[in-house]
Amino acid sequence: MMSQLAPSDHSGSYSRPPSKFRANFKSLPTSRQNPLPRLHLYAALPCPWAHRALIVRALKGLEDFVPVSIASPGIDGSWEFIDAREGNDVVDNGGALAPSLDMANGCRSIREVYRLMAGGYDGRSTVPMLWDVERRVVFCNESYDIIELFNSGFNNVAGNPVLDLCPPSLKGKIEEWNAVIYPNVNNGVYRCGFAQSQEAYDLAVNGLFSTLDMVDDHLADSRYLCGDVLTLADICLFTTLIRFDLVYNVLFKCTKKKVVEYSNLHAYMRDIYQIPKVAATCNLNAMMDGYYKFLFPLNPGNIRPVMPSGSEHAILSKPHNRESLSSLAEQRVGYGHA
Repeated sequence: MMSQLAPSDHSGSYSRPPSKFRANFKSLPTSRQNPLPRLHLYAALPCPWAHRALIVRALKGLEDFVPVSIASPGIDGSWEFIDAREGNDVVDNGGALAPSLDMANGCRSIREVYRLMAGGYDGRSTVPMLWDVERRVVFCNESYDIIELFNSGFNNVAGNPVLDLCPPSLKGKIEEWNAVIYPNVNNGVYRCGFAQSQEAYDLAVNGLFSTLDMVDDHLADSRYLCGDVLTLADICLFTTLIRFDLVYNVLFKCTKKKVVEYSNLHAYMRDIYQIPKVAATCNLNAMMDGYYKFLFPLNPGNIRPVMPSGSEHAILSKPHNRESLSSLAEQRVGYGHA
């Protein structure tokens, strides 16, 4: 079961399979005569990759243009649809998103949605996934493609078109940060948790914490990764940080330090959490349930530990005092702060 859940290479290192459906931005219509495709987002609350899409969708004000269905983890490792109002034990914390039924196709699982495509489909059925409602095909299931698309592809219908999370002047810096954060932090926690050899674990955990140490030092003088403004790089880092003490520190053996022990990283995480609409995408209980109750090979008893105090909503909502690091005269442009 572990080999199916977490494929590894010859050294025992976790090897993440590539996404199959990539977005072709050049094919998007640019005129009113050729309307944009009707898209539906499939996501899941425990998943950090899907969380990226939920955050950017919210910040850009695309909720009405791109509806969402929220799947829940199933006992066989699949993503299933349940109604949060009918016996679901995921507790909604402070108005956060909750699991739902499939609002686009009425399917029972994400796998069923993928199989609606002509000719069927037997590959990996992952989230996030953008579904083309009219063509009945998967439009994209690569998380970074999706957040790039949400950021700039639908400004003519977005509620917040002014916000640009990947401005041309910062694109190079964003790519540089992503090149460090993705392998060592985003994927790094999985490389720790799914390592099949001591050598693979040691390599992953050393890369993870050396990167977190470096980022913490950088954030001592910079409000966000690329300076004064929130970017896609920050969103990608945040969705791992918010799960770190809740899950990865314990379940994935990322035990050297907790995020709460990093003064800059923890304040930075609170800063992003407090941006309007972000907290509503963070169902902390669903995050914990999704990992502890359904990753059977790593947690055979399915016992969920108590939520760490530094990750509770009340703590995440405490003042972060990072405004002083910003050199911008107006720090609320585009998205604002609570």
